[in-house]
Amino acid sequence: MVKEKDIQTWEIYENILEQYIQAIGKNMSLFGISPSVGRLFGVLYFSDHAMTLDEMGQALSMSKTSMSTGVRMLSDLKMVELIHKKGIRKDLYQTEEDWYKSFTSYFGTRWRLKTETNLDETIEAIDKLMVLLERTNDQELKEKINKDIEKLNYAKSYYVWLMKFIKVVESGEIFQYIPKDHSK
Repeated sequence: MVKEKDIQTWEIYENILEQYIQAIGKNMSLFGISPSVGRLFGVLYFSDHAMTLDEMGQALSMSKTSMSTGVRMLSDLKMVELIHKKGIRKDLYQTEEDWYKSFTSYFGTRWRLKTETNLDETIEAIDKLMVLLERTNDQELKEKINKDIEKLNYAKSYYVWLMKFIKVVESGEIFQYIPKDHSK
């Protein structure tokens, strides 16, 4: 009778973790990560040991190629790391335990690229409108261009500010203002 209860408890435990891993998978879309790669992260996070691509594939019923692609993406985001163990020839992977570090790395990388692109586009639009402003004699168009340049300069100042914010996040300085919460 005790043995049966243990099996039921283990099943409940596994269902709770599976539901949480599914939630991680869904929520990773906020970071531009597919649900399957999010589930991969969840499986690695709750694993008691570093896993090979084959083990990950078995756990998620996915191909080794899919696992490799997912692990590469998570590794690029510094959410998963490759580790080596003496005597084991296959690559082993484990999650980065510091989610704060993973987030700041991800946030910095993704937001920096998007913000730099937006800043460049804004500067280019201002430059083109300035040239057009000098070429035209149409007073109504000049007024419209000046208003739009004003709006673009506001956008430019926002992107410059955002780059400063990103630097605060990337450097870890953000934790001086909003400390990491390690309460359980």
